[in-house]
Amino acid sequence: MLTEELKARFDQYTQNNDVVVFMKGTPTMPSCGFSARAIACFNQVGYTPEQICGVNVLEMWEDVLALCEYSDWPTFPQIYIKGEFIGGGDILLEMLQAGELKEMLIEKQILAA
Repeated sequence: MLTEELKARFDQYTQNNDVVVFMKGTPTMPSCGFSARAIACFNQVGYTPEQICGVNVLEMWEDVLALCEYSDWPTFPQIYIKGEFIGGGDILLEMLQAGELKEMLIEKQILAA
């Protein structure tokens, strides 16, 4: 499923953007509760939807299985910070609640302290 061409395209998203969320909908208009919750986590630490590279998986449905293979994660959203795969919305929520999300964004120089 995951061709070299698709891997290169996914790499381009994840390596050329500080925060990437492969999601249903867009950061300013999520199309499912899980995607909305992930964006809300970023909002709570002061990282706005306009700063997030959102990739709407509903517009690339034929490549979704390859994307799941790329991340080794079966559901959406899938979150990357500075090229590092974080996980899904549940992981992001846990990081937010533990104070780790803001800490990571500051550490990676994405968010001011």
